[in-house]
Parts: sequence; structure tokens; C-alpha cells
Amino acid sequence: MNGTLGLVLTSGGARGAYQAGALRALAEITRASRLPFQVLSGVSAGSINSTYLACQAGDFQGATERLARLWSTLRPRDIFLTDGLTLTRTGMAWISDLGFGAWIGSGRGKSLLVTSPLQRLLGEKLDFGALRANIATGLVRGVALTATNYSSGTSVTFYDGTSDIEPWTRTTRMAVREQFSLEHVMASSAIPVFFPAVRVGGAYYGDGCIRMSTPLSPAIHLGADKVLAIGVRHERSVQRVADLNGARAERYPLLADVGGVLLNAMFLDALESDVERMERINQTLSLIPESARRSHPSKLRQVPVMVLKPTRDLGELVAEVMKDFPFAVRHFLKGLGTSSDSGYDLMSYLAFDSAYTARLEELGYRDTMAAKDAVTRFLELPVSSTGADPSGA
Repeated sequence: MNGTLGLVLTSGGARGAYQAGALRALAEITRASRLPFQVLSGVSAGSINSTYLACQAGDFQGATERLARLWSTLRPRDIFLTDGLTLTRTGMAWISDLGFGAWIGSGRGKSLLVTSPLQRLLGEKLDFGALRANIATGLVRGVALTATNYSSGTSVTFYDGTSDIEPWTRTTRMAVREQFSLEHVMASSAIPVFFPAVRVGGAYYGDGCIRMSTPLSPAIHLGADKVLAIGVRHERSVQRVADLNGARAERYPLLADVGGVLLNAMFLDALESDVERMERINQTLSLIPESARRSHPSKLRQVPVMVLKPTRDLGELVAEVMKDFPFAVRHFLKGLGTSSDSGYDLMSYLAFDSAYTARLEELGYRDTMAAKDAVTRFLELPVSSTGADPSGA
């Protein structure tokens, strides 16, 4: 593996389990003892996975196994409070704001779910001191976590890494060097409305996917020469798209249907469009002499990109296991309008249960192993049966 290799992990909610399976397969394919990605960029649930790897950069094999096991055994109570009293109280707070906020004042409804269990879980699993040590020793060049500033609407990429990495600013996005804390990870993965906003410094932040239009950008700014991204959108065939758009609607869209479309737009669309943009830039740059590229003030460079993606629709997959969810989760999801025949996509982001996440993790592993030859070529791994460690450790 030549140059600086970057790993980009987007995602949202429970779909992060798919990435964990793909990472387990990458560990098997590369046989690297140390983390083979020097640059990591995470958004939403991808920020959890990327931070987890960066904290354990010296043990890639063990880290991916533990991460896969964590996602595969996940329970709703590991993420949010599931007791009936809490769910009722948060629901009533929103009803109070919507129905009587003009008279009694609003602000009682902060989120539909209380995520203190997730905060405890991540506090146990993430060692930020180890992350800083891994940067200091050169195991990791840079890590980026992106969140959305609710006051300004700006997409803010928090990063930590080697001293030569400079911050960047664009019209609707900016980068800030900071030492990571639990709040940065919680903020990046705070699904709007469902998870509460998180204070970082003097502002409140939410999920990084809200305004993230260029998910490849942070990894490139951190110095990646080549980027491997793990997406969570299944690419539908042209015929499937035509069939879905030609189908007659039998009922008015429910809240779950609308919510699913909105979350898909937020979590899934940006990666595909950014990859297409990067491919066009690479193709254009290939036509320009290298000497001219080096002297140009834009400092644009070719960055090869490979995307791993599901072979199945993760929204449709959740419908197959909904009956196995705990009562509290089924009750909450049904309250949003989901059922065995509607609201699949919304469900797929909130179904933090092993009945679903274990299947996603296994699918991620199988899909990536099926792409082993392509991954091997892209990462420029030695073709060998000796079991030698490509990381050089």
C-alpha cells in the first residue's frame, strides 16, 4: 500500500453495523496487524466507527473483531432509554410544545429519544488518550469528525492530526483543529429530532450528515492520496427505479414514509454525488501535465476512490426482522407510522437491535469479501499465500 490511505465512513444510526462487517472483512483481506488507514474521516454513525479504529490503531485485527461484536450484540437499551415512562414523557413534551407552546412557552421537547445509555457505552469503549498517542507515534496521521452547528448551519469538521495539517474554510463548511472528546462523537452522530443536540464549546451540534455535501473532502484535506469509502446505500437497478416510480400509491404518505425519504436524502445522497465529482476531477486532471498541476494555485491532485456498498436494500431488510424487536422498540416505531409494509427506511436508522444489526454486520462482511479481488487491487496488496502482514509490522 503506497502513499497515505484514507478511510471514509458515512452512515446513519443502526446502518453503521454494515460498516463494522465490512471492516472485519478488510482486516481479513489485508491481514494487517496495524491500522492500514493513516487518515480516517467519520460522519454520523461513521464517526463512532472511525474513532473506535483510531483509538486502537495498533491492533487492527482485534479492533475490527471487537467492533463487529459490539454492533452484532447491540440492544436498544444500549442506545436510548426504552422504559415506557421515558418514551411517554418525551412524547408529551413534544405535544406540549406543538399544542400549547404559544401560551406556555416551548423548548420542553429536545428529542424523541434520551441517549444517555449511548453516551455511557461510548465512554467505556473510546480511549481518547490512546487516540492522541497514536497520532503522536505516527500510527495515525489524522482523524476528522464532522457535525452541524445548529446556530449557524455550518458543517464543521473537527480534526486532530499531525502538525502540518492546516484548517480549511469554504462557504458552508469549515475545519477546526481540536483534541477529541466524547462530545465530538456524540454530536456527529446525533440524528436530528430523534437524538438531542450536543454542546461542543459554545454551540450546539447535530448529525454531521445534515449539511455534509462533500464527505470525501476531510480525508483529502488530511492528506489522503487514495480513499476507500464504505457507503450504506444499495444501488437500485434502472428497472427497479422505474417500477417504484410507476407504482400507484394506495394511501396518503405517513410520517414514517416522509421521515425515511428525508433521512435518506441526508445520509445517503452526498457520498454518491461526491464520488462522481471526484471521478470527474480525476479525469480532468489526467489530461493536464503534472508540472502544470503542481504550479497551479488550486493544488488539485488526483485521488483514486473506491466505494463499498450493500448488495441489498437495508431498508427492506429491516422489515424481515421487525417482529423480533423488543416491545418498546416496536411500540415506538409503530407510533411513527412504521409497519411491516411501510416506513422501512426510517426503521433502518433506528432499529438498534441485534436482530437487525447482526444481519447488517454479516452482510457487510460478505459483500466486502465478495469484492476481495477489487479491494486487493485498489489497496495494492501483495498477492501472497504466505500470510505476510502487509502493514510491515
